[in-house]
Amino acid sequence: MSSAWLLPEHIADVLPSQARRVEDLRRDWLDLARGCGFELVMPPLLEHLESLLSGTGHALDLRTFKLIDQLSGRTLGVRADTTPQVARIDAHLLNRRGVARLCYCGPVLHTRPSGMNATREPLQFGAEIYGHAGLEADLEVVELALDGLAAAGIEAPVLDLGDARIVRGVLAGAPVDGARLAAIVDALAAKDAAALADLASPLPADHRAGLEALLSLYGGAEVLTRARERLPARALIGTALDELAWLAERLRRTHPQVRVGFDLGDMSGYAYYSGVRFAVYARGSSDAVVRGGRYDEIGAVFGRNRPAVGFSLDLKALAALAPRQASPPAIRAPWSEDERLRQAIRQLRRRGETVLCILPGHEDEAKEFDCDRELVEVGGQWVLRAL
Repeated sequence: MSSAWLLPEHIADVLPSQARRVEDLRRDWLDLARGCGFELVMPPLLEHLESLLSGTGHALDLRTFKLIDQLSGRTLGVRADTTPQVARIDAHLLNRRGVARLCYCGPVLHTRPSGMNATREPLQFGAEIYGHAGLEADLEVVELALDGLAAAGIEAPVLDLGDARIVRGVLAGAPVDGARLAAIVDALAAKDAAALADLASPLPADHRAGLEALLSLYGGAEVLTRARERLPARALIGTALDELAWLAERLRRTHPQVRVGFDLGDMSGYAYYSGVRFAVYARGSSDAVVRGGRYDEIGAVFGRNRPAVGFSLDLKALAALAPRQASPPAIRAPWSEDERLRQAIRQLRRRGETVLCILPGHEDEAKEFDCDRELVEVGGQWVLRAL
């Protein structure tokens, strides 16, 4: 018989030291985004299911918890990803003609964990640019992601670039139904050459050759050269390769500490992304810490199909990877009704200091904080003294 206080699988409390780190990261990312002109939005945790899943594909449906609204009887969903909600806000509530830079930070809930040690309740931060189709927007969101990781102390990350248009260009004109396409995408994602060859066998020779080439088109800058040699000479593919080269060149200049690579057969979010996609990996994690890219079709179901590009990450996962930083030092103070002491404490707190007022009988409480000073009374005045 399980104890009533045990939490569901892959759901966990966040205790003080880790919660402080997560909160510091949340503030850092929001401040960084605001400094780049991104406006904060706060979508609701619940929405009508049809709105929450509009245009997102089957995968998100499987990850979404459903429940019945006791007021209306309609089916609600607990968001598993905030991006569709932000697209709805851009399309219906803001309805701006020009560029909208939007960011968000809040919990999402997944029916299943994304990995063995992953939580089902990530704290998702994201930043998105709506209304600009040019690569300038793609570059801006990638640089924001890299700058945020640098601020979190992630050293020498690996940036993996790809483009959803490459696979679409390879398959252009081929007689591929939805079921076969899904199976091809799965085989490419798993780098399963035998399964891919079997699935591609009914296709024309140039399509088969292009799919086979994608299995090995991953690595450094040489990948783009090999791709031009081995993939079909189609305009969609050429444009995608040109844009990947443009982004990589600029990112290498502005972020020399980042190792830029390519995986042209990566199928992560194939049904979701419409162009350049990227993932950032950090030392100590086998999964990407940041994922993003261009998803120009996301607003179509809301009646406003316009360019969109962005990224998201789980701040809980990032907190587990980022180096621990020392907590700001605190000040210890005795508890007293002395108005002079209470005024001194208020003034210090207004200046941003952490002042721990020790309650009577709890002198050991200060051990939980890094107190390097204390308030002591000297000549009728309360002054700071180093510990």
